[in-house]
Amino acid sequence: MSGSSVLSRDFPVAKDLPMAGAGSRWLAGDRWEPATPRQASTVMLVRDGTHGTEVFMLRRVSGMAFAPNMLVFPGGGCDVRDGEPGLPWAGPSPAEWAGRFGGCGAAQAQMFVAAAVREVFEETGVLLAGESPDSPLVDVSDASWRQLRHGLVGRELSLAGVLQDAGLVLRSDLLAVKAHWLTPEFEPRRFDTWFFAALMPEHQQADGETSEADRSGWVRPDETLAAFGRGEAVMLPPTLVCLEDMRDAGSAQAFIRHTEHLPLIMPTIVSTPGGPAMRISVS
Repeated sequence: MSGSSVLSRDFPVAKDLPMAGAGSRWLAGDRWEPATPRQASTVMLVRDGTHGTEVFMLRRVSGMAFAPNMLVFPGGGCDVRDGEPGLPWAGPSPAEWAGRFGGCGAAQAQMFVAAAVREVFEETGVLLAGESPDSPLVDVSDASWRQLRHGLVGRELSLAGVLQDAGLVLRSDLLAVKAHWLTPEFEPRRFDTWFFAALMPEHQQADGETSEADRSGWVRPDETLAAFGRGEAVMLPPTLVCLEDMRDAGSAQAFIRHTEHLPLIMPTIVSTPGGPAMRISVS
């Protein structure tokens, strides 16, 4: 990535962002067939700390093809098995989630929600599942759960199979949907991503033990945004906007609420009097 750009949007704070080389060529008029977006889910795992809201974040390793060295929330691509029948489920139904998402069927909605639960388990070791809708969440500290986690990462196992074998149900009631973002057209790798939020469960630990990250931990949104402003942290526009929303919510509990208006948001690069800018377009 080279050069710099401005994040221009209808939000309180605009920051300088690195501009990808592909974005510069796109702005100059070079065009190519946009990549087909991959469906994905990401989860903002939050808690109330001593000095305010904290969120668990990962820094992606430098060798990643997408977003290297960037601070991100746990998440990743959907597995088609996430949307198949037979997934043990508690909480709002896939049909109810489809209504909240708008424009998709129940199976697809199930896939996004299940991908959120699976990905946050794969990347942090936190599993939003229990024996029943009213029981405590499962204790995943045993070493056997680490092996299951590795099996999910390698796609040797499915989330449905893991839950069925353990006698657990996915707790969709513990998730809130917060935003819907689409990677810009000029990027060689694109994602159609739903952003969720969940309160960090008691008696579980978030560890960030994933090969995709070289650093992980709990951070405060205000401090992380300040680090970005000083050039000490690199983040994509969706992460910045979500951190600002989290900071403004005032508490983790207040943040764990469904966002009612969920337009599809796609950043684009435009030319402005102040130079190239990353602008947010809402469809």
